[in-house]
Amino acid sequence: MPTPLSKKAVERMGENPGSPGRMRADARRNRDRLVTAASAVIAEAGADASLEEIARRACVGSATLHRHFPSREMLLEAVLRERVEVLCARAEDLLSAPNAGAALLMWLRDVVAHAATARGLGPALTGYRSDPEFSPHAMIREAARRLVERASHEGSIAAGVEVDDILQLANGISLATESLPDPAQRAEALIGLAANGLLRRADDK
Repeated sequence: MPTPLSKKAVERMGENPGSPGRMRADARRNRDRLVTAASAVIAEAGADASLEEIARRACVGSATLHRHFPSREMLLEAVLRERVEVLCARAEDLLSAPNAGAALLMWLRDVVAHAATARGLGPALTGYRSDPEFSPHAMIREAARRLVERASHEGSIAAGVEVDDILQLANGISLATESLPDPAQRAEALIGLAANGLLRRADDK
């Protein structure tokens, strides 16, 4: 468990490491660059990726990285949170798409691409929670529920398809592809195959 920063250290930084909304503009930019760089490096090398490489790609020093994220777990959680929030925002946007079935499939592709490139983020954070309110699974499940409900109401997905079916499909594909050279591309191909069973054909309606 990481040692919490002292109040004086937080004041020196001009920010609360876990609350980007309270940061100075320059500190927030550095933090955003670090999270973006970390996401890319983790997709390539996994959750034990080099912190020095992350700092290099973010164009900041190692000291800056450690000021924002005193432990590896804090950085990994920030990456996971941003990824999940992007997925949920994407789902929200797709709720207004004209074809609910196509929208669900589009979002499922995003979920699988995320999971296939997470490279051990979940296991690396087992037992670590800086924010008890942050539940990636609950957030993704709720986003999926709304898309599935809309597609089911529209009649554009096969009868009996449920939220957990969708998430288990995404999980299975991501596990099957995460160790491959280009996991996101392979996951995309498998989702295309699965779609033939997920979406109703016109003559089945």
